[in-house]
Amino acid sequence: MSPRPSNRRFAARPRDPESWVRAPEPSATAQSAGDLFSARLTVDVTPELRARIKITAFQRGQTVADMLRDLLAREFPATDGGQT
Repeated sequence: MSPRPSNRRFAARPRDPESWVRAPEPSATAQSAGDLFSARLTVDVTPELRARIKITAFQRGQTVADMLRDLLAREFPATDGGQT
């Protein structure tokens, strides 16, 4: 069995960070319900906070993801006419 060639490369620093952040993911070509929200964000929280978030979302009849998207959109509104 021959070893597979490695396609891993170090990423270069973006010249324009603002446009780099707003650029769509290169692999985001498939159409699905999640395409509207294609960026992922991982946040570490305590188990107690996670439980409170889940309970609140359930009581409001929302998913945790929808509730947190609304919260983040309110806290960080678009100021340049971009997408929200």
